[in-house]
Amino acid sequence: MKILLIGEYSNVHATLAEGLRVIGHEVTVVSDGDGWKNYPRDIDVSRTPGKLGGILLMARLYMLLPKLRGYDVVQLINPMFFELKAERLFWFYKWLRRHNKRLLLGAFGMDYYWVNECLTRKPLRYSDFNFGSEERTDPEAMHYRQDWLGTAKERLNKFIAEDCDGIITGLYEYWACYHPVFPDKSTYIPFPLQMPASFSTERASKSKVVFFIGINRERSVYKGTDIMLKAAQDLQAKYADRMQLNIAESVPFNEYQQMMEGSDAILDQLYAYTPSMNPLLAMSKGIICVGGGEPESYEIIHETELHPIINVEPTYDSVYQELEQLILHPERIPELKRQSVEYIKKHHDFLKVAMQYVNFWNR
Repeated sequence: MKILLIGEYSNVHATLAEGLRVIGHEVTVVSDGDGWKNYPRDIDVSRTPGKLGGILLMARLYMLLPKLRGYDVVQLINPMFFELKAERLFWFYKWLRRHNKRLLLGAFGMDYYWVNECLTRKPLRYSDFNFGSEERTDPEAMHYRQDWLGTAKERLNKFIAEDCDGIITGLYEYWACYHPVFPDKSTYIPFPLQMPASFSTERASKSKVVFFIGINRERSVYKGTDIMLKAAQDLQAKYADRMQLNIAESVPFNEYQQMMEGSDAILDQLYAYTPSMNPLLAMSKGIICVGGGEPESYEIIHETELHPIINVEPTYDSVYQELEQLILHPERIPELKRQSVEYIKKHHDFLKVAMQYVNFWNR
């Protein structure tokens, strides 16, 4: 098949493209590299800041149109698939729909259904927008509510979701929000990962447990990394001779990968049910994920034996206790590392995932 992947989140489309090419498909990735993360792509559609940046991007996209037609499958990473105002994306969506065979929507991140369902039906015990029946009111959560509810973005998301041929969700959380609304056209497919050339299931250090955390200061409170960092720093003060904490702050993807090397565990996304791309990458290297490993995330992939993720509740105390247990019982580490690698091989191998995409597209 001839496949066009538009947009990028955390290397999902770039990795999927590699898997699809290996199994014999022709793939083009068009994206901005997910901003400063700078993931690989075939055609760059980065936007420079300001009004002039929008005009220049519009002109570039119009020039690219001949290269965006005649595909068997077009998949959008998100309703906001180019960095333009939602009002302008209606036209581009309709053009892509008219000039290609099948059009799919990815549910991989922030969008109307994620915001709205977490605030209304509340299918999750906790999320980026609710703790049980209580709604989150931190500035970033409120920003996304205002951005997606009652706006052109909401109208665009609804239009594409209702019109497209299928919807692929990449985490249990997104499936829980989309599937009840679109039971006949939505599915869950795990994120794709390429196994690294080497990995280790041994402890990084004989004397200390080595923790790694990536901090995006702009989203720290929203994702809960502020709480995870505080718990880890408090434990470092208590167990200075038994643990080491390495911190990466808003660094490009390649540098981030290098900085996580040699860690025992990665701390990631306090409010998640399922590990996202960065902790999955860490797990493929034999690094334990401390974060989202709720029972539902195992059930949706029918996994009953491999449970390598150290699941934490969205509280300081839960993070502190789980990290402390790992510090006090480092003998657990090799088995959790081994299970982490096996889990990725079994559920996230980029070739297996690519076949799942092809099978869904063909349906």
